[in-house]
Amino acid sequence: MLNLEQSDVSQTQAEVKTFTFDEFIEWYPENSQQRYELHHGVIVEMPKPRGKHSKLTGHLIEKLLITIRETTKGDIWFIPRESIVKPNRNQSGYEPDIIVLNQETIGTETRWESESVIQNATSVKLIVEVVSTNWRDDYYDKFGDYEEMGIPEYWIVDYAGLGGRDFLGNPKQPALFVCELIDGEYVKRLFRGNDVIVSPTFPKLNLTAQQVFDL
Repeated sequence: MLNLEQSDVSQTQAEVKTFTFDEFIEWYPENSQQRYELHHGVIVEMPKPRGKHSKLTGHLIEKLLITIRETTKGDIWFIPRESIVKPNRNQSGYEPDIIVLNQETIGTETRWESESVIQNATSVKLIVEVVSTNWRDDYYDKFGDYEEMGIPEYWIVDYAGLGGRDFLGNPKQPALFVCELIDGEYVKRLFRGNDVIVSPTFPKLNLTAQQVFDL
């Protein structure tokens, strides 16, 4: 039984103490006002979405929910308030900005009801990460882990152009990437400005990249 207080995280990180996913879930403070993720065994306090990041995420959730309700999926797809995704490796755990889950297959998730943990790609229709200053997490770690899990669609919403120049070009420009899983690998498509977003999961979503950035 772990006996760690929330304040111990910084000390834990300084000592480079590592945790398994199960230890991380056991440690996670109930009703916490902060968000935490597990990266390579290290508990990381995530930047709390504020301002533009928070507004964009909230409005995008509304747009997705409207699209879900307008399709036959309205009674089986849902967006939870919070969840933690467990990748295949046992020393990482992520809390996506947005995750669309499938009510029909959520019953296979043995840890969902008690811990809000998602372990199976079959439960997930879409994951969206809105890029913050820790942009490498979204472009590298989460990209690779979601791909390995078999998550069918992953968006990287980089509204502030924070990512690396290899992704955004030089000078950097805001970008939205839709990563579709094809034959076990993500095929990444770039959308900017007035490009209409093409989403395999939401083919009726009538939004341009700029409209998302302006939400």
